[in-house]
Amino acid sequence: MRQRIEKFFGLSQLNTTIRAETIAGSTTFMTMAYIIFVNPAMISQTGMDFGSAMVATCVSAAIATLMMGLYVNYPIALAPGMGENAFFTYTVCLTMGISWQVALGCIFIEGVIFILLTLTKVRQALIDAIPESLRYGTACGIGMLIAFVGLKDAGLVIGHPSTLVTLGNVLSPPTVLAIVGLLITGTLLSKNVRGALLWGILISAVLGIPFGVVKYQGLVSAPPSMMPTFFKMDVAGALNLGLGAVIFIFLFMDIFDTVGTLAGVGEVGGFMRNGKLPRAGQAMLTDAVGTCVGAVCGTPTVTCFIESAAGIAAGGRSGLASVVTGMLFLAALFFSPLINMVSGGCQAGKEILHPVTAPALIIVGSMMLVPITKINWRDYTESIPAFLVIIMMPLTFSIATGIAFGFIAIAAMKFLSFRAREVSWLVYLLAALFILRFIYLRAM
Repeated sequence: MRQRIEKFFGLSQLNTTIRAETIAGSTTFMTMAYIIFVNPAMISQTGMDFGSAMVATCVSAAIATLMMGLYVNYPIALAPGMGENAFFTYTVCLTMGISWQVALGCIFIEGVIFILLTLTKVRQALIDAIPESLRYGTACGIGMLIAFVGLKDAGLVIGHPSTLVTLGNVLSPPTVLAIVGLLITGTLLSKNVRGALLWGILISAVLGIPFGVVKYQGLVSAPPSMMPTFFKMDVAGALNLGLGAVIFIFLFMDIFDTVGTLAGVGEVGGFMRNGKLPRAGQAMLTDAVGTCVGAVCGTPTVTCFIESAAGIAAGGRSGLASVVTGMLFLAALFFSPLINMVSGGCQAGKEILHPVTAPALIIVGSMMLVPITKINWRDYTESIPAFLVIIMMPLTFSIATGIAFGFIAIAAMKFLSFRAREVSWLVYLLAALFILRFIYLRAM
């Protein structure tokens, strides 16, 4: 069995082991397990059943992540995306007054369109169209976004009405735990301890128990029924209402969150070959199928998660890591109290913090800044667009928005500098589409 697994995933060629991939998959799961509780808490505001939404989150994430591992052989996990679920909840359902059933119908249609696009040359062209400087910028921008999420989860950065953000209460128990976890994890990494990120998470969880930051909530529980949301999408309603703009926005967010994550994580993970990501089409197809599966189960857009970088940083190089992550999502259906203990949030004033997993995200964010030295900072038609990608991702909390600013900037600057031929025609087309996206969002 061991030899079959090693051969199927090509572990020897990738210079990895079953143990390393297991640790990597577990690390990815730990850093993104918050979605099991955060996603249903958000989308249930539309009237969806919380328990059913939680099961839908786990099942759709498991199916898509297992497909990524077994079909594409990449250590990249998928789950309902933050950003997409916010747009689904607050804009489409609560602001526009569209029922969650019709909104899920829009997402299913978007997923089908995405599938059709991935069955053409469009899928690879989208990845290949990203200029080298933007690809490096995307990796760094995702790193900054991950680090920002980690700092926010640790309570080190909080909102402020005047300055937007400011330093949090560094003496609160959750933040102290996060700082201690950061130091422990960093020390383990400096000592080249295998699975340092996972060990850091587990040690932080244990340390948090006596201080009341981490609370034991039980071990197992029966999963709720998924029937209140299963196959409740209203595709006909989505088509009859003529919600083309909504479907377009969902599609745009899905495609470019996926493209950005694949390019950024692929760059840091060393998966790129001559500037191209092998099996990019299969990876995007997996994402598209995951979106359709999510809509059927009862959850918004399923997409590639940037937290996969944590598993890659922990040594993940093959799809076996994704298989481990996917299986843990299924196990979470029965061990949700235990998962909530480690990855769930804790109240600190008005903030919900995740001090156990925050250190891993901060450290992974720092690791992803390595490609920043590859950007040609002396060529301003390359460096300024790359910088906009890097800075806009964390400040707008969106991978797609960061990429949008980069594409628009590089297209405009190359054209105005009479160097239009230095980038593909597709760059100009995508820049125009990004501008239309902003116009649509403004109109909505």
